[in-house]
Amino acid sequence: MSAWFMSENSLCRKAFARVAAALALGLIVNQLAAAAEGPAPDPRANLPGRQVYETYCAACHNIPGTRAPALSALQLMSAQSLRLALTTGVMQQQGSMVPKEKMPQLIEYLAAPEQDTNWTAAMMCGPDQRSVNLQASPALTMFGVDHNNSRRLSARQAGLSSKQLPELELAWAIGFPKTTSLRSSPVIVGSTMFYAPAQSGKLLALDIEKACAKWVYDVGVAVRSSVSFGDIGSRKALIFADQQAQVHAVDAQTGERIWKANGRHDATGNITGAPVLYKDRIIVPVSSSGVGSGANPKFECCVGHGAVVALDAATGKQLWVAHTMEDAQYTGKTSATGVKLRGPSGAPIWSTPSIDVERGLIYATTGQNTSLPATPTSDAVLAIDLATGNLKWTFQALANDVWNLACRPEPAQSGPNCPSPADSVLKDYDFGAGAVLTKKRDGSDIVLAGQKSGDVWALDPEQNGKLLWRQTFGDGSALGGVHWGIAVDSEYRVFAPINDPHFPEFKDYVPEPGMNAIDIDTGKVLWRKPVTADCSNGREARFNLCGEKYGLSAAPLVIDKSVVAGALDGRIYIFDAATGDIVWQYDTLRDFTTLNGVKGQGGGIDSHSVFAGSGMLFVASGYGGFRQPPGNVLLAFRPKTRTR
Repeated sequence: MSAWFMSENSLCRKAFARVAAALALGLIVNQLAAAAEGPAPDPRANLPGRQVYETYCAACHNIPGTRAPALSALQLMSAQSLRLALTTGVMQQQGSMVPKEKMPQLIEYLAAPEQDTNWTAAMMCGPDQRSVNLQASPALTMFGVDHNNSRRLSARQAGLSSKQLPELELAWAIGFPKTTSLRSSPVIVGSTMFYAPAQSGKLLALDIEKACAKWVYDVGVAVRSSVSFGDIGSRKALIFADQQAQVHAVDAQTGERIWKANGRHDATGNITGAPVLYKDRIIVPVSSSGVGSGANPKFECCVGHGAVVALDAATGKQLWVAHTMEDAQYTGKTSATGVKLRGPSGAPIWSTPSIDVERGLIYATTGQNTSLPATPTSDAVLAIDLATGNLKWTFQALANDVWNLACRPEPAQSGPNCPSPADSVLKDYDFGAGAVLTKKRDGSDIVLAGQKSGDVWALDPEQNGKLLWRQTFGDGSALGGVHWGIAVDSEYRVFAPINDPHFPEFKDYVPEPGMNAIDIDTGKVLWRKPVTADCSNGREARFNLCGEKYGLSAAPLVIDKSVVAGALDGRIYIFDAATGDIVWQYDTLRDFTTLNGVKGQGGGIDSHSVFAGSGMLFVASGYGGFRQPPGNVLLAFRPKTRTR
C-alpha cells in the first residue's frame, strides 16, 4: 500500500553558490593564483584523466571557497568509492555530464593507488577471542540512543560519569585505508562494537578493549547510514543501509546476512539517516531530492522527492511508502532557455526518524523543495502513521523554500533552473537533524527539532504539532545553524550545536558557532558557549580553512551530566550540561599511531561521529566533504584512573 503527502550531503552541493559569491567580490582570481603557487607538483599530471578532471570537476574541487572536497582528498579514495559516487551515488548528476568513454580516465586519475586491501585480516582477534556476547545490556542500540532520538546516555549506559570525563586519555586508535570520511554511529553491546567505517564497505564486530575484529561482514559497497540493533525473530540483528540504498539485516552473533532489500521508493534516492527497527518493521528515511540535476541547464528540472519506507523486519519486503509529495509532472512552463520544467520535487529526509510509541506515529523532518510548485511538506516536521504511512499532521517551519544547484546568491547569476525570488525564498534551510520526543516537567510530551536556519522549534504532539515556542541562534545559512542533531538531558534541557562557518567576504553575516542550552518548558536560553577558531601550532598547515570552519555540525551526545560535541576542525569538546563550561577538550587534527598498522590521520568531526559505551568515549575523526579536513581514524578515550 502507498500513501502520498506534501526526503546534505552531496560532495559538491551548493559549491557553485559560494564560487559565484566570491566571483562577485573579485576573490576567485586571488584564490586561483594562490592555488597555482601553493600545491606541490601533481605526480599524476601526465595521465589523460587530468584533463577530464579539469573540464568537469575543477570548478568545484580546485577552489578553496567551495564545499567540494579538495583534489588531495579525492585522491585518497578508492576507485570503487569514486565510481559509485559518480554513477549511482551522491555525485550521480555531476557524473552524468562526463562522457562514458572518459569516466575510466577520470577514475584512474583520481583513485588512490591499488595495494593490498586485505587490511581486515591483520586486525582479526585470535581464534579463541572471537565470541560475541549479546547477553550483556546494550549501551547503544541506535544513533538516537532510543526511539525518541534523545541522544542521551545515563552514566550506567555509557559506563562513564561526568566526574570521569575531564580525565579522559587516548586508549587506542585504529585506521581505515582509502578513507577520507567517517559518518556512522555504531551499536555497542557489552564488549563488542558493531561499526561500519563508511568508505571501507565493511561492518566490523570490534572487541572494545583490544580493538581487534571478531568478525567482518563484507557489504560490497560503501556504507552510508548508522547501524541499528534489535530482534528479528529469534536472532539479534544489525540494520543499516549502503551507498546504493540497499538495507542490510545482519546476524549480530555471526556476521551472516539475514537479508538485503531495496530501501528506497525510486531509482536514485539515498538513505542518509539511520533505518530504525521497531517491533516487526524497519522505518527507512529516503533522501531523494533532485537537487544536483538543477545545475544542468538542459535538464527538465526537477524530479525526485523524499519518503519514509516501512519494511517487514523478517523479510525486508516493503509494507508501505509515505511520499513527501506526488511524483513530479510537467508544469506547462519552460525555463529561460526554453527547456520544459517539472515539479514538485525535493523535501528529502536526511535525518533519522523518531517513533512516538504512545500515539503510533513516526516523526520525520524534511529539506527544501528543489523545483516549483512549493509544497507544504518542505522544511517541515511530519507526523506519519506508523501502521499505514498516512500523514497525520505537518508543521512547516519555512514555506516556499525552493532551491537547487542552479541557484546563486545573486539571482541575476543563477542558472535557468533556479526559481525567481518572487516564487521562492531561496534559503535551503533543511532539517538535517531528526525530531526529538521528550517530556516537560508536568509529564506532557513535546517534540523538538533543530534547523539550519539556526532555529530550535518546540511542538505539541497532542495538538497536531502546534507551535509552543521557537528559539533562534544567529542568522542561519545553508551551511550553518543546526546540522545533524540536538540532544536532551534529564533536567529538561535541550542542547543545540550551531555550525555557522565564518565567511569573511560576507560583511553583514555574523556567525555564532557554539553550544547552546534551552529550557524545554519555556524556550528560554539557559546558557551559550561559543567556540572560536584555532589556527596555531601548525593547524593551519593541516587545514587551511581552520579560520572559517570550526563550528559544531555533528550530532551531540549527552553522557550523564555532560554534553559531548565534535567540531569541523577536528576538536572534541565536553561541556558541563548545567553551566556550559568546557571541562575537557582534545584536538584530533593530527597523525595517529594505530593498533592495526594503517596510517592514521585525524580530521573533521561531523555527522554521527560521537558515541560512547562500555566505559569509553569514541570519536570518528575525518570528514573530507564540504572542504573539511579528511581523516580515517576511530579514537577511543577512557578515564586515566580506570582499572585496566
